[in-house]
Amino acid sequence: MMPFDSDAMRTESQRTDRRRTDRFPLNCELVYRMSGKRLANEQGAGTTIDMSSGGVLFRCDRELLPGKRIEMAISWPAQLDNRCGLKLIARGKVVRTNGTQAAVAIQQYEFRTMGKHGLAL
Repeated sequence: MMPFDSDAMRTESQRTDRRRTDRFPLNCELVYRMSGKRLANEQGAGTTIDMSSGGVLFRCDRELLPGKRIEMAISWPAQLDNRCGLKLIARGKVVRTNGTQAAVAIQQYEFRTMGKHGLAL
């Protein structure tokens, strides 16, 4: 009888995906602003594809440069006390891009109430 090889049952992407945290499919609106002296005015909008505690993959309105610092405000799908909208403010670095998709490694984050300015950073 041949022993069960669980590694043989996994797909190639599962064997090569070495992320430390699970990703969750989330479709949330976001706005972003690039950080840095020459990129201070570069900002835009997009939609998340998936997220984890360590990163976010999203579609954006232009191609972003890997290695650049970014700040994002993401419309959170849950509300505070079932009545107050929340946004996730996340800061990190663009780690890879594929056209208008960008992956960001989150280095710092906090939740804020949505307030009257909505997703503004």
